[in-house]
Amino acid sequence: MKKCPFCAEDIQDKAIKCKHCGEFLTASPPREAEDKTPWYFKKSTIIIALASVGPLALPLIWWHPQTSIAWKIGLTIGILILSWVLYQTTMQFIHTLQEYYKLLDSL
Repeated sequence: MKKCPFCAEDIQDKAIKCKHCGEFLTASPPREAEDKTPWYFKKSTIIIALASVGPLALPLIWWHPQTSIAWKIGLTIGILILSWVLYQTTMQFIHTLQEYYKLLDSL
């Protein structure tokens, strides 16, 4: 028998949850607690949304309850900078294509 670190009641040595106070004695929460996260807050969903629609998926990051404000601000700045770079690259590519087609028309 060992003592519960939360309520000091006697519990079995192999217990992972105290039968008196209901606290888990292991460092990691049980599998059931992980499944309570809504699907739209899972990392894979947020990554797919960011890859698909870019900055339009930022509300998923800002509404995520477990993300700190520093991470939210950092991710927002990073995503906006990356989006701007990709936009500029796309515009430069379109400009290059237009020059190429003008060159072809002049021949």
